[in-house]
Amino acid sequence: MRQSSLVVVANRLPVDDSVAPDGACEWRRSPGGLVSALHPLLQQTPATWVGWAGGTGPAPTLADVDGVRMHTVPLAHDDVRDHYEGFANSTLWPLYHDAVEQPVYHRRWWEAYQRVNRRFAEAAAEAAEPGAVVWVQDYHLQLVPELLRTLRPDLRIGFFMHVPFPPPELFMQLPRRAELLLGMLGADLVGFQRPQAAHNFAQLATKVLGLAATDRRIAVGERVVRIGAFPVSIDMREMEALAGRPDVVRRAAQIRRDLGDPQHVILSVDRMDYTKGIEQRLKAYSELLAAGHVKVRDTVMVQVAVPSRERVEQYQVLRDRVEREVGRINGEFGRVGEPAIHYLTQPFDRAELAALYRAADIMAVTPLRDGMNLVAKEYVAARVDGGGALVLSEFAGAAAEFTQAFLVNPHDLEGLKSTLLQALQASEPDRAARMRAMRDHLRVHDIRAWARSYLTALDQSGVLVNRLTT
Repeated sequence: MRQSSLVVVANRLPVDDSVAPDGACEWRRSPGGLVSALHPLLQQTPATWVGWAGGTGPAPTLADVDGVRMHTVPLAHDDVRDHYEGFANSTLWPLYHDAVEQPVYHRRWWEAYQRVNRRFAEAAAEAAEPGAVVWVQDYHLQLVPELLRTLRPDLRIGFFMHVPFPPPELFMQLPRRAELLLGMLGADLVGFQRPQAAHNFAQLATKVLGLAATDRRIAVGERVVRIGAFPVSIDMREMEALAGRPDVVRRAAQIRRDLGDPQHVILSVDRMDYTKGIEQRLKAYSELLAAGHVKVRDTVMVQVAVPSRERVEQYQVLRDRVEREVGRINGEFGRVGEPAIHYLTQPFDRAELAALYRAADIMAVTPLRDGMNLVAKEYVAARVDGGGALVLSEFAGAAAEFTQAFLVNPHDLEGLKSTLLQALQASEPDRAARMRAMRDHLRVHDIRAWARSYLTALDQSGVLVNRLTT
């Protein structure tokens, strides 16, 4: 097989399997946050993406996608159940998000996690040319760096954690805490979204493994593993160009007409996940309607909640609860032809998302916990008109950068209500000044700046960085 100087290893490939109108199977670029962040960079160098295609059984052979080679890792039904749905998303995910839901522990899940991580490490070792840079992504694959170092000590290995990394008192609950830490420490550079996460990791390396550690370096035998915060971002130029297209501008105007030309449109775009604060947001909006602070004719909420991990029981229960609450609110406050909440569960292509962003006066991004939240950054990038207001959770990584947003504690229902009202009632000059400051920040701290920052720290020769970010 062909080998690459840069190999990205992630749980999923940057493609989705879909059915074309003629019934044929086709593969297209998927809309996930990780894909949005990394994909634009990889087209500029011989790169391979190692990941799972989403199905079970033998791995399909996929053509290059926009010049990026696809190296498929096969997963059996048991792998998906026990590694992906089990250990990754029923053990690690809730724990890393402040135990919003109770983590579940099963020994067979850990065995599957080890097995699948080994398979990914072997695939990466096969795809990497001598001395290549391998960039391992996220909590699904925390064992891969150490496994890969054993297989290919010639490689430069990076690991990046996209989700929050918890404080020691939470992480210490994990039955396999030492193995997970050692897996990550197989990397030359371990990156996080926020400095607090790097601090948590350093504390745990000392507490669990007895290693000498600071918030920047951890001594592992004769090696030094560097750690740090590298806040992920988006391709601002791409989103600005998209949002400025005449067809997207026309579509945004059409969306507002379809909504009844209200004074205010509140938009939320989330995966259906209990960390996203969807229920709290709906309750806050419902109470604003009940108190008469907002009226359906004047203010409309659009909630996009794309289904996620539907075979995990907690997600099925959440979807049922959200749909019941939307039905209750529309039944109580809606009118014929005027629902209080427009609830959409289908995925949207990027042009339609850009139109929604431009149509929304208020973007409500209120997760209970989030590593970064790229939707907040996409909204800011899409507002080439300088309008709109961002209501943003203090517990999203983006809050550290967007201090001019209307920041809110989503656990505080009264605070959430008052912050939504504050954004709705803000003057146009106030909104414009806030949006201008956020756009100025994002223009400097875009996807290229993120990649340049991380890869400069990882590949100190500078050759790869120059190739990727020019």
